[in-house]
Amino acid sequence: MSKTRKSILLVIFAVFTLCGCQRSSKTIIRMQKLEEGVTQSPTTVEELKEAIKKYQDRVVDIQLANSQVGIWYKLLATRYLDQKMYGEALKTFQTAIQYYPANQNLYYYVGLCAGYMAKAALDYNATGNTAERYNYLKLSESGYLRALELEPRYARALYGIGVLYVFELDDCEKAIPHLEKLLTIETKNVDAMFILARAYYVTYQYDKAVALYDKILATTKSEQKKRDAEANKKIVLDVSYGK
Repeated sequence: MSKTRKSILLVIFAVFTLCGCQRSSKTIIRMQKLEEGVTQSPTTVEELKEAIKKYQDRVVDIQLANSQVGIWYKLLATRYLDQKMYGEALKTFQTAIQYYPANQNLYYYVGLCAGYMAKAALDYNATGNTAERYNYLKLSESGYLRALELEPRYARALYGIGVLYVFELDDCEKAIPHLEKLLTIETKNVDAMFILARAYYVTYQYDKAVALYDKILATTKSEQKKRDAEANKKIVLDVSYGK
């Protein structure tokens, strides 16, 4: 580092230490102008053009750097997810969102990781307090919903929030429109059919549940899934006929 550079850094440090925020900010701006080689108060056409170009170059550099950092956060979060380190993945996806706030995939992964963390939020002290688990579940819900705001036909988010409502939040009515929409996109998604059929059953829509189990039987090639669909269909029919 050159003597001039060291002197500049020392001046900045001294300003931060001895002065208020407003004054130090002005000093930093002056130091940046010196580093860029920009005239303190450009006035001529040539000086103004030169100042604009130099600061444009700096802006491009910052944008590229931020973009790369955001990509690395996404990759790091994915690595954590691959290793089933859901807590670290959740925190890292949240950081990545600061760089890409309109990326539906990041919100989907927040929903996914928060759902896993809800399962890990046990009441270790046996206090009867389930607030931590509930907070993770609501974070999961908000992550999926935000992903769907950005991409309404996002199949994985539709499936994720369907599972969340049916099996975790016990709110099958909210799950139904999401799962129905998913099955207009992925018409042969048997797993989604099972979840939707359960939601129909819980909300007393027995005819729809039976019809969906019949559709599963006509769609799947898995013998196990056929047996499950037959067994579930029988349960629904027995209940609907009061047996």
